[in-house]
Amino acid sequence: MFLKRLIEIRRTLAFRLTLWYAGIFLFSAAVAFAFFYYLITETIRGRADQDLLAEVRTFSSVMALQGVEAAKRQALLESRAAGEKKIFVQLLYPDGRLFSSSNMSYFHNIPVSIEAIGRMLEQKEPFFATVSSPDHRHEIRVVYALLGPGLIIHLGQSMDDLTRFIEAFQRIFVLTMAGLFALAVAFGWFMARRALAGVETVTRTARRIAADGRLAERVPAGRGGDEIDRLAATFNRMLDRIQALVNGVKEMTDNIAHDLKSSITRIRGQAEVALTSRGTADEYETMAASAIEECDRLLEMINTMLFISRSEAGVTRPESKQLDLAAVVRDACGLFQSLAEDKQIALTWEAPARLEISGDVRLIQRMLGNLLDNAIKYTPEGGAVSVSLQPNPDRSVCIAVRDSGAGVSETDRPRIFERFYRGDPSRSQTGAGLGLSFARAVARAHGGDITVENAPSSGALFRVELPVSDLLPESCRNHD
Repeated sequence: MFLKRLIEIRRTLAFRLTLWYAGIFLFSAAVAFAFFYYLITETIRGRADQDLLAEVRTFSSVMALQGVEAAKRQALLESRAAGEKKIFVQLLYPDGRLFSSSNMSYFHNIPVSIEAIGRMLEQKEPFFATVSSPDHRHEIRVVYALLGPGLIIHLGQSMDDLTRFIEAFQRIFVLTMAGLFALAVAFGWFMARRALAGVETVTRTARRIAADGRLAERVPAGRGGDEIDRLAATFNRMLDRIQALVNGVKEMTDNIAHDLKSSITRIRGQAEVALTSRGTADEYETMAASAIEECDRLLEMINTMLFISRSEAGVTRPESKQLDLAAVVRDACGLFQSLAEDKQIALTWEAPARLEISGDVRLIQRMLGNLLDNAIKYTPEGGAVSVSLQPNPDRSVCIAVRDSGAGVSETDRPRIFERFYRGDPSRSQTGAGLGLSFARAVARAHGGDITVENAPSSGALFRVELPVSDLLPESCRNHD
């Protein structure tokens, strides 16, 4: 169980972030330690070089004032005073042969470098080098310098102070890096878990929704405005959208089932009557015609639903042909004139003499027919319905359908274009609630849109905005 938990932790983003944080922290600390290590070692080595140069100057002064023999005695005294394991002094000829030397029993493995003597004579400056010996733990810093004509001093000093410092530094470095690594892991894990707490909350909410299907669940969103808060807010908006879509699908399914059940029940009732009764041929023809009418209504509803769904999904594209929208508006108003007269409704329209757009004339005719049918249906007797077609300055056209009915309530307005939605005043009216949905689908399929608002006086005002290919300023007015 513990091993499984470790494997799960290794796969988490918090674990990877912790490793990255600890790695970067350790790398930065290692770079800082390396810089200080280099700085301190160079400082100690520089101080040793200064000490060696001071000794060289001392020997040079002694030789210049008192001669070679005094320099030999000075070498022995310096070696004994500092300790035979601390320093050695050799006086050499330019070819590397030994002229004089202090006790070299401790430094017997330190050779004379002919190459170093050559470089010193070529540069005419003291030459420093660091040598090591398998018999010694510490490195040895040596210098070759010219004391006088034909005489070279080879001076060496044990770097035991530097070695002890390096060893102590290494121990401190290992212990410090181990402590820093543990601190970096703990701090990195804490920061990663705290930073990803919002993501974990979103994950838990998504798991509960997936397990129980409770779309009402929401992620607690903070007010900090950081990335996690924005993620939670976006996730909640997505849940709102999904819940609205699911509710819409449920409602649409209920409406479809209701309409199908009613039609199928009527068809079945007619068929049952035809089987159980002995009617005349005319009665049977009437029943058959009624059944066909019900079937046609169902097919029309299904085809309308398919068109709306495919249009919203971008699958169905309308035919793009040049058409005279003004003529389409006039023909549609003329077609519904008799229906308006039956309800004693005054139907008027205003349109230019000609206005061409690119579109599907059949779909636009159905869209106008739905709007006119809707306006006449909800306008009381003695009312008025007006249709206007006007070009806009932004190379679009507006079809406005206005009625003098009860208008659209604030509650129904946001949902009036949804499929199968019918407001309270329309519950008693016939229809499936697809007319306005179809009209909006047609308008959007042509690159436009449709909106609704209450007219300034009374009734509803539907505006259809469509792009146009050519605008003509000429207009005419027809009244009937």
